[in-house]
Amino acid sequence: MRHSSLCAAIVLTIVAVGLSLGAGEPPAGVFRIGSLTVNPGQSLSGYLDIPPRQDEGTTIPLTVIHGLLPGPVVACVAGVHGCEYPPILALYRLRTLIDPLKLAGTVILVHIANVPSFARRTVYYTPADWKNLNRVFPGSPDGTLSQRIAFVLNEEVVGRCDVLLDLHGGDANEALMPYTYWMIGDDPALNAKSRDLALAFGLRHIIIDATRTRDLTDSKYLGNTAILRGKAAITTETGALGRTDVEYIDMAERGILGVMRHLGMIEGRAEPVANPVWIDDYIVLNSGTTGLFTSLVKMGQNVAAGDRVGFVSDYLGTPREDIRAPFAGLVLYVIGTPPTSRGEPLIEIGHIKE
Repeated sequence: MRHSSLCAAIVLTIVAVGLSLGAGEPPAGVFRIGSLTVNPGQSLSGYLDIPPRQDEGTTIPLTVIHGLLPGPVVACVAGVHGCEYPPILALYRLRTLIDPLKLAGTVILVHIANVPSFARRTVYYTPADWKNLNRVFPGSPDGTLSQRIAFVLNEEVVGRCDVLLDLHGGDANEALMPYTYWMIGDDPALNAKSRDLALAFGLRHIIIDATRTRDLTDSKYLGNTAILRGKAAITTETGALGRTDVEYIDMAERGILGVMRHLGMIEGRAEPVANPVWIDDYIVLNSGTTGLFTSLVKMGQNVAAGDRVGFVSDYLGTPREDIRAPFAGLVLYVIGTPPTSRGEPLIEIGHIKE
């Protein structure tokens, strides 16, 4: 949906790297996002601006690398959750690593989708409205800050790409093993393309996720929004507990470059993961009470149905709730810090497909 206020709502401050633009109309073959115009063979960095309303507004830093040769438009979005650092740092590496003169197609690098969360080091939520950005898509141009960020990302990034990589990692409270979500929609051909992306990214554990809503007006998640708009997409998880370990940054970088080789955008042979572990069901175990969470398992650990995997105590230290595995499976992530509130996630368990 287009809105008359979009041009006013998206102001791009441009920092040019590469060829400078001359006067008059830009040549054929340019790539536009917001008010940014990028020539073939050029890399430009700048900001999508979210003007203030009832809040201070924010900016979204991004880089567009527009190749000399024709090819797909791939959007890589990091920092939807501000404390998930490895994908953010991987995109800053790729900003200077990808050569537009040797690139087929275009790469949009959204370095930090949620700058307020990044700057304030908040887990899950945007500090201005206390909403989870990855639950408010497709957003609204007249909503709270999270909703306006989602709207701009949907209009300017999802709307201009062919492929979207929604790049996550363990938030500051999540001990999380690396894995990819392969989201299943209603289009078999699109599902197959997204499956190929998951394999090309190279993480061994892949969740087959058919649970996402089919309602584009309440798509909730960035990756799901792309799929509902007919774009191949995956969501990846690389990183744990808000750490910046080089191995996690390398993992995200390799995954993105693997997808680009798969799509024929850069030189090199695509090497999809050879022996993927498919996870055909998963459940997030939420806390039924507020207090202190104690985990009895670690990420990557196998558990049996009925196993006591953790418990929640009240603020006097009295155990109030046991957390048990509903089926045999693999611990995909576990909350690694004590605080918990009623309804918040504690552990995710995946069922491995036979």
